[in-house]
Amino acid sequence: SPRAAGLGLASMVIVFFCNSYYIMILVWGLFYLVHSLTDTLPWATCGHAWNTEQCAELFHLELCRNGSSNASAGTAPFNLSCADLASKRSPVIEFWENKVLRLSGDLSEPGEMNWQMILCLVTTWVVVYFCIWKGVKSTGKIVYFTALFPYVVLILLLVHGVTLPGALGGIVYYLKPDWSKLAEAQVWIDAGTQIFFSYAIGLGALTALGSYNRFHNNCYRDAYILAVINSSTSFFAGFVVFSVLGFMASEQGVDISKVAESGPGLAFIAYPKAVTLMPLSPLWATLFFFMLLVLGLDSQFVGVEGFITGILDLFPQPGAGSLRRELTAALCCVVCCLIDLSMVTQGGMYVFQLFDNYSASGITLLWQAFWECVVIAWVYGADRFMDDVARMIGYRPLPFMKWCWAVVTPLVCVGIFVFHVVNYKPLTYNKTYVYPWWGDAIGWVLALSSMLCIPCTVLYKLLRCKGSLREVRAVRRGPSRLRPQPISAIL
Repeated sequence: SPRAAGLGLASMVIVFFCNSYYIMILVWGLFYLVHSLTDTLPWATCGHAWNTEQCAELFHLELCRNGSSNASAGTAPFNLSCADLASKRSPVIEFWENKVLRLSGDLSEPGEMNWQMILCLVTTWVVVYFCIWKGVKSTGKIVYFTALFPYVVLILLLVHGVTLPGALGGIVYYLKPDWSKLAEAQVWIDAGTQIFFSYAIGLGALTALGSYNRFHNNCYRDAYILAVINSSTSFFAGFVVFSVLGFMASEQGVDISKVAESGPGLAFIAYPKAVTLMPLSPLWATLFFFMLLVLGLDSQFVGVEGFITGILDLFPQPGAGSLRRELTAALCCVVCCLIDLSMVTQGGMYVFQLFDNYSASGITLLWQAFWECVVIAWVYGADRFMDDVARMIGYRPLPFMKWCWAVVTPLVCVGIFVFHVVNYKPLTYNKTYVYPWWGDAIGWVLALSSMLCIPCTVLYKLLRCKGSLREVRAVRRGPSRLRPQPISAIL
């Protein structure tokens, strides 16, 4: 239905924003990787130019936890009273905030650009460009390495992790759920957001890449394989992460819930801190951050390739040749890189969080997925769509798929969306800094820039149609005429 063209536009906006900010994970990972190639990890000790007087290598804190506030906790190379511990900072946190981010005090204080981060940013975008500029054939060859190598590193990290003291406690913590958390709305919101983002639902990237497949490719089977591999990998990676977190909790003498982080905090604070406690710490740090870089590049390839494919199919020029694609890819990378310059300033982390929480967040993906299901199941028709899939793969999908499209998935999306809106709170950084009202307003502009594509396109198409709404619907209805076609037909 042409009236649903806004879905394609919305997905293009979301994936563009995602391409712009997600690459910062790779930039930070590259920065850590370079600094891991040393005899002593720079975030393991104090005394560097970026450290403050409050820096202290604090680990064995069980004496403070079990004793009085006036007790003494042993730290190297000096002793501190437990009353002084609140003002002390870990060298890992100071490396992250003072060396990597050079964090300012407010969103309104962008400060100076970090030339080292700019170099990492440009390097990362150059690598991405030369991996995708020739199209999916060249990208597909590279993905054989970027998709399989992380499994090798994960296995090595797991073998090493389970041998560490306290690893078993971390694994038990991972496998033993806290059922009371199911009563919290935020848990469902975070779970739904993670699933939608992990499977790239609503981003349009999988649809764009799928347009390169043969018409009779078994996309139904591929969907099951993708789901199984994705979830199995996440479950397996949990053992790797929590075995190390259990070790770190054991070394520090604290409960594992105190060291468990999420998001950037896990990759750039918790895990680097754990690595400093291991023998041969530079080796394990190098392996971890190289794996992180390869995993991130894999995801970035998909996002950028999907966006470029959508642009080329939206404005088709059959005789343009490969040069048009290469220029489009270059323009896309340059524009995204220019946007990323705002994230390598001293206030860049605040900008990154705005993009992360609003532009390609759970609320935008839930909105997108809900309307995709409505259009497929209720506007186009679930039965017609089942017939189209059968025409492609040779058999009809299981009947429950139709009910998922028509009922289950829309209800889940609406439920989590409502939870999200009802439990909305102003954005914060590190649970201390609260964004100003105008910062949240910028975030909502980013979110609405994709969300409004859907209703605005419907309104625009209806205003341009001739005749009454009933007449237009009568014309649009009719037998399916499915043909192999580019994604531009969807957009």
